[in-house]
Amino acid sequence: MKLYIMRHGQTNWNKKGKIQGKTDIELNEEGIEQAKEARKLLENYPIDMIVASPLKRARKTAEIINETKKAPIVFDKALEERGFGDFEGKIRKEIHDEILDSEILDNYSLNKEYKGVETIRSLCDRVWGLIEELKKTYTDKNILFVTHGGVTRAISGYFDGPNENGILEDLDLKNCEIRTYEIEEK
Repeated sequence: MKLYIMRHGQTNWNKKGKIQGKTDIELNEEGIEQAKEARKLLENYPIDMIVASPLKRARKTAEIINETKKAPIVFDKALEERGFGDFEGKIRKEIHDEILDSEILDNYSLNKEYKGVETIRSLCDRVWGLIEELKKTYTDKNILFVTHGGVTRAISGYFDGPNENGILEDLDLKNCEIRTYEIEEK
């Protein structure tokens, strides 16, 4: 199974550096154009199914891509962005030091709660569970995930595990950037 991972197109909050989390923000014009460019890029990708977050920014990105793909789309809450609690709506630069001090947020070994942020294990449980479910049913298919930056950390953790400090690495995908993973049959 091939798994293509794509982050949604840009929103006004992305542009302002605001943390979105589960706040349901629409794509802006640039985000719509990014999705259209991604659609062109994906023309030659063999995609059998699209699984997307139901949040507006990912949903719209998936729908734009699927205008030419015509693949079945499933909107799955497992791919919703991580809840960022008290940080949602705040500008990342303004709370940078506090986020750095709370590196515990992404430490899989510690799995600490902090200011209402969804724990890293909770995020991983839902994302990894979805991948495992798809592996059983769609072993010979190619699936596109349209999701969020925070979710890509869990996806990275599924394939690469935590680093030596227990941290799950961020894929650091730009809006509408695509990564590919191959899941081998066992």
